[in-house]
Amino acid sequence: MTWIVDTCVILDVFENDPQFGKGSAKLLEKLLSDRLAVSPVTMIELSAAFAGDLAEQKNFLDQAGISHSEPWTTADTEAAHAAWNSYVTARRAHKIPKRPVADLLIGGFAANRDGLITRNPDDFRRWFPKLTIREP
Repeated sequence: MTWIVDTCVILDVFENDPQFGKGSAKLLEKLLSDRLAVSPVTMIELSAAFAGDLAEQKNFLDQAGISHSEPWTTADTEAAHAAWNSYVTARRAHKIPKRPVADLLIGGFAANRDGLITRNPDDFRRWFPKLTIREP
C-alpha cells in the first residue's frame, strides 16, 4: 500500500503550522506503516520551502519516512491527461474557477496508488471520483 502525501500536508509538518501541523503529523504517523510517498510534482513544489536545497529536502522526507523516488508512469500521465481535459472543458464553459495544473498531476499520480493524503479534498474529488482521500 502506498499513500501519496500532498504538498500542503508536507508543508504543515515542515513549517509546524499552528493550525494544521499537529493533525497532519498525526495522520502521517498513523499511516507510516502503509508506505508514504510524494509525487515528482510535490518534490518540485517543495523547492521554495527548502530554499532550493534538494539535499535538505530529501533528508527531511527521509526522516519523516516519506519516499521521494516513486517513478512517474504512463498510467499517471493518462490519469492526469483525462482529468486536465475534463477541467479545461468545464473551465471553458465558465463552470469552475481556475485550478493549478499541479493539483491534477498530483491527483493523476495518486490515482494509480492507494490514495492521497490532503487537506484539500475538494481540489481532487471532482476530477478523480474513485480516488481514496484521507484528511488530517
